[in-house]
Amino acid sequence: MPIRSAGILLYRQDPAHAAGRDGLQIWIAHMGGPFWARKDAHAWSIPKGEYADGEDPLAAALREFAEEMGTAAPEAEYRLLGEFRQSSGKRITAYAAHADFAPEVITSNTFPLEWPKGSGRIQHYPEIDDARWFPEQEARLKLVKGQLPILDSLVEQLAGN
Repeated sequence: MPIRSAGILLYRQDPAHAAGRDGLQIWIAHMGGPFWARKDAHAWSIPKGEYADGEDPLAAALREFAEEMGTAAPEAEYRLLGEFRQSSGKRITAYAAHADFAPEVITSNTFPLEWPKGSGRIQHYPEIDDARWFPEQEARLKLVKGQLPILDSLVEQLAGN
């Protein structure tokens, strides 16, 4: 059975641009921990996390968003973008919502990791160490490649395709 994950892709229109793709902004998060510490290109993700069989994917996505941001997901109309298979075999069920999310601080939950590897020292790292709005084209350079189809789906839905 593949690992299942659920996440939220928030979007908004930059008020400095007329409505349209040029002003589309995407909320994404930089993955935490030593592996991602000095990476920027393809080191960002939609806020997401795993969920158990039988659990409602949207409820899981909202829970994971709150855990990773330290703030509840905004009140919004969430709509399904689809289920996306990653190269690892993991499947991400993604939801999108138009919202002007602006938390004062990002306070992510943490995960334990032996670091340096083989040292026997367990350290705790935030799952997310940064999150913010990016113009769509810049977000494409930052998102892990396996999540680009999620962004493509959002753009297609917004275009009415």
